[in-house]
Amino acid sequence: MDARLNGKQLAERVGWLATKVSKLEHGKQTPTEDDIRAWVAATGAERELGSLLAQLLSLELAYSEWRRQLRDGLRARQMQIGAIETETGLFRMFEPAVVPGLLQTGEYARAMMRLSVAVHRIPNDLDAGVAARLARQQVLYEAGKRFHFIISEATLRYLFGPPEVSMGQIERLVATATLPNVALGVIPFTARLPKHLAHGFAIYDERLVLVESFGAELSLTQPQEIELYGRIFGIMHEVAVYGREAHALMMRVMEDLAGMISSNTEQSP
Repeated sequence: MDARLNGKQLAERVGWLATKVSKLEHGKQTPTEDDIRAWVAATGAERELGSLLAQLLSLELAYSEWRRQLRDGLRARQMQIGAIETETGLFRMFEPAVVPGLLQTGEYARAMMRLSVAVHRIPNDLDAGVAARLARQQVLYEAGKRFHFIISEATLRYLFGPPEVSMGQIERLVATATLPNVALGVIPFTARLPKHLAHGFAIYDERLVLVESFGAELSLTQPQEIELYGRIFGIMHEVAVYGREAHALMMRVMEDLAGMISSNTEQSP
């Protein structure tokens, strides 16, 4: 508009199809650095180049496809997350369906990573990936770090392996909840939810939120985004149970799992 050009005229100047200009304008296609350079040159807006390239880089860092994140294998991904955790003092993590990695047993971690290998068709360094995830958990015992985890009852009940794997995982959760720097909340099925449990997320201090989808990981750094997720975490905290109530809930789930194991044993030839 400032250059007094319509989409067709701009396309002619840079040698593009007019449809490409429309797609870029309406967010249906992400520009490359060369696209941005051509656009600002054609419109006489070179002063905007630095800002636009910085925005593009921010977008690329914010949205990272799993196939790119995991192309070097599971261990490399664990090392990447571990670097973030080393610099973090306050951890707030919410998971509606999966036990957070910092709390996983080796057997549970192996089951989850095996699924990642199958779904995303990535290099299968399963043993190295599991070892790296377990090594990350040393951060739980570092002085000055605080952890607040919130999971749902569904997290305790979903099976990603034999019932015995879930039994061991819940025992691990019970033990971790006794650490003085760890708060573990569980949202019961009977809780009246103030908001649907859309997806899990992790908040690192007040500087970063990581959100995982099926296809990618979002890295959110804008103050308003961090404030929003902090507020949602607070809402989930209000309906979660802690201490004795959380312990009793986990014990009930373990009783149900023990019943499943007993039934499976009786049915075995």
